[in-house]
Amino acid sequence: MRKSLEKHLTLREKILETIRDAIMTGALKAGEKVAEPDLAERFGISRTPIREAFRQLESEGYLTVIPRKGAVVTSFSPRDVEEFYAIKSILEGYAARRACEKLSDKDIERLRSINDRLRHLAEIGDIKNFFRIHSDFHDIFIKAADNEKLYELVSNLVRRFQRMRYASLSFPGRMKISVQEHDRIIDAFLKRDANKAETLVRKNAEFGGKVLMQDGEGLPLLKPAERAAALHLDL
Repeated sequence: MRKSLEKHLTLREKILETIRDAIMTGALKAGEKVAEPDLAERFGISRTPIREAFRQLESEGYLTVIPRKGAVVTSFSPRDVEEFYAIKSILEGYAARRACEKLSDKDIERLRSINDRLRHLAEIGDIKNFFRIHSDFHDIFIKAADNEKLYELVSNLVRRFQRMRYASLSFPGRMKISVQEHDRIIDAFLKRDANKAETLVRKNAEFGGKVLMQDGEGLPLLKPAERAAALHLDL
């Protein structure tokens, strides 16, 4: 029974990774249908783990499951992008302000360690691991804010828009700039400068959204000056 459950979970993870990768690389485009029968045949499994994977991907913003029709790749409008990053910047900025008072020296050292790993991943262009560890960086100071409701709100929000965040970080040059932004955020935490920490974190989120609006499907392009500002925070 245990081996059967482990196999079931492993298959679901493979399906999740396959669909995520296809969407991120553009093999599956916004509005395109993701067929259960094709996946069942490809993996040689029943549709149960596929449907579980679809629910997970829907919660992360990759798919939209339509009753009696199936799953399609989710489309995001300019308004979706603008609203998500606006809310994210406010919530995370507030968390950074509160964290300034509460982060321990050990916490700050962990932030430095994570950012050093991100620096290496940016240099070798490993977006998958960069994205995963990038979330760990933000998680530390959001938890340090010591506000359970705030942490829950941010966690639910970013989980729902995983695809947006991944796409933004995938933009050429954005990973390296993100590491530089983190260096400045860490410096603000070290100095216990709550105003600076909040401003940096908010700008980090806001410009992440602008990067995405430049390159997203059906989204308006940024002007050259806005593009430069999105890649290099001019504070």
